[in-house]
Amino acid sequence: MARRKKTSSSLAASGVTVAFGGFKALTDVTLKITPGAVHGLIGPNGAGKTTMVNTLTGFQAPTTGTVTLGGRNVGTLPPHQLRRAGVARTFQAGRLFTGLDVLDNLAVTGVGLGHSRAASEAEALRLLDWMGVSHLAEQPAAGLPYTDERRVGIARALMFTPDFLLLDEPAAGMSEAEAADLAALIKRVAEELNIGVLLIEHNVGLVLAVSHHVYVLDAGQVIEEGDRALILASRKVRDAYLGADSEAA
Repeated sequence: MARRKKTSSSLAASGVTVAFGGFKALTDVTLKITPGAVHGLIGPNGAGKTTMVNTLTGFQAPTTGTVTLGGRNVGTLPPHQLRRAGVARTFQAGRLFTGLDVLDNLAVTGVGLGHSRAASEAEALRLLDWMGVSHLAEQPAAGLPYTDERRVGIARALMFTPDFLLLDEPAAGMSEAEAADLAALIKRVAEELNIGVLLIEHNVGLVLAVSHHVYVLDAGQVIEEGDRALILASRKVRDAYLGADSEAA
């Protein structure tokens, strides 16, 4: 699979607030994802990370603020239209079609994007080969080991090379070695395919190892953003994860 020119210069949220009744899951969040780079999104439990992913991918409309794709306001588009426009995602649960084999799981995605069955199968085989998991093509999705299920979920999201890929907890339940393999794959997705990646993870070490820029959410607000060194040095980040008395502990 070759790097290709991106059709959208950025996927961005500007002043996004998401309220459920009187509860604000997100408050005035602004962030940007650009092609060819890995962006991290971290924060403690309940920080609003998954709500942010849902908002960027059409599963949740913002209450206020805007979501833009290449400068175009897409905050009210449904998920399937955003996927066709170049925004793909994975889910915390694999959500594979368990009655199909791996190849068909990917091919169905291609057909859903408007491609022929033959073109979709060819793309799926190229993608599985690029990821080094072509041996999984004829395996039933229902019987896959957990880590392979995660890989197939990512492969399905990568069908026909979207502009942006949002990964929601892809390393959950993985061993240290498996997470290292995942980190290498994420870097390849950004560097070789020129895809903008947003990585949402509880494994902070993984996020800091692969991300060019990291956003930290706490109680629905961005409390810090920057590169690895800035995040590691931030008192705000330590307080969010360890409590305000962390330095005295």
